[in-house]
Amino acid sequence: MIQLIRGFKDILPGEVERWQQIEKIAASRFEDFGFKEIRIPMMERTELFARSIGEDTDIVEKEMYTFPDRKGDLITLRPEATASVVRSYVQHKMFAKDPVQKFYTIGPMFRRERPQKGRYRQFYQINVEVFGVASPLIDVQLIFMLVTLFTRLAVADLKAHINSLGCPACRPNYRAALSKFLAAISNKLCSDCRRRRRRNPLRVLDCKVPSCREVLAEAPSIIDYLCDYCQEDFAKVQEFLKKLQIPFLVDKRLVRGLDYYTRTTFEIQTGSLGAQSAVAGGGRYDGLVKMLGGPDLPATGFAIGLDRLAEVAEIRHSEFIRMPDLFVAALGEQSQDKAFEWICQFGRQGLVAEMDFEDRSLKSQMKRADKIGATHVLIVGDQELQEGAVILRNMLTKEQTLIPIKEVVDRVKTYIKREAQ
Repeated sequence: MIQLIRGFKDILPGEVERWQQIEKIAASRFEDFGFKEIRIPMMERTELFARSIGEDTDIVEKEMYTFPDRKGDLITLRPEATASVVRSYVQHKMFAKDPVQKFYTIGPMFRRERPQKGRYRQFYQINVEVFGVASPLIDVQLIFMLVTLFTRLAVADLKAHINSLGCPACRPNYRAALSKFLAAISNKLCSDCRRRRRRNPLRVLDCKVPSCREVLAEAPSIIDYLCDYCQEDFAKVQEFLKKLQIPFLVDKRLVRGLDYYTRTTFEIQTGSLGAQSAVAGGGRYDGLVKMLGGPDLPATGFAIGLDRLAEVAEIRHSEFIRMPDLFVAALGEQSQDKAFEWICQFGRQGLVAEMDFEDRSLKSQMKRADKIGATHVLIVGDQELQEGAVILRNMLTKEQTLIPIKEVVDRVKTYIKREAQ
């Protein structure tokens, strides 16, 4: 028996409906805020991710699925969506019509990391990106939109964690202070952090090794090194989060795992996930559009971990599982032929209709209808065909109604729709 590749999973019926409902609610919420869907390819040139994410990141160094194509060009399965959306924005010159563009996209990402609960090598994200808006108010709106979405999905114990990563003007002073601190504790760092502290010391702050996290607790905070502009920007984010009554925590240790982030960065965390508490994260990446060949335009966005969100969203089962409206129990070859015509017509009319294709007994077919949760059963046999009327049975009330065969599709549809109101 051939089994799944380690780190991948099937999303089966019964679970996939929950995912569909989350995606539907998310898309509706984003469109309420003026976002449009964009669909991007799952493969890109490797240099796109190496340039945007950063060559010193774990993603580029260890986790990307990269391979040469037949011409020898390096191709990578996308490990995240932002770089691809920026590439599309630049390539198609969407900024020429209007630099302000708002997108969302939903789909799979790929990273070869150690599989664990809630983390897979093929995982799913919901991404939102905004281009051309420099105001910190758009960062606040993204956080607000996330919190309202998660509230709609009944995610419990929510809190926004925010930080500022500064800008090219103030980050060098912080980098110098951090480098000095890291040099003093170098012997306590893991081998990856000892290497990174010279090339990109900020990357050390994102290390997940427990011993490193412990010694980094005393590292200087970038908030203490912000320039006046970044201080004002971050203060405004906090001011308007308070005005919108969004609970938040200034988390001085919060950094993002990608090099392109600047200024405001954030995570939405929930107590429902234990140690893996972040269900969404994002922030500003003002220099990325220019880095990838576009104009010097600001940008910001976030990503939601759909796998994790599906674990904690408390939407009711009845909201998204659709049971069959009708089961046609047919006895005899002529009745089966007629039943098949009817279930096709019912499907075209928007009713979920099933039948038995094996010519089993009425008792067996009624058991089947009950097992799959059909709300009604239409019973037809040779006698019903001769008499010109079939029996519609309500499986909940056990009430039975005679329906003329000539009007069966319209009458049954009207009857079931009326009962559902």
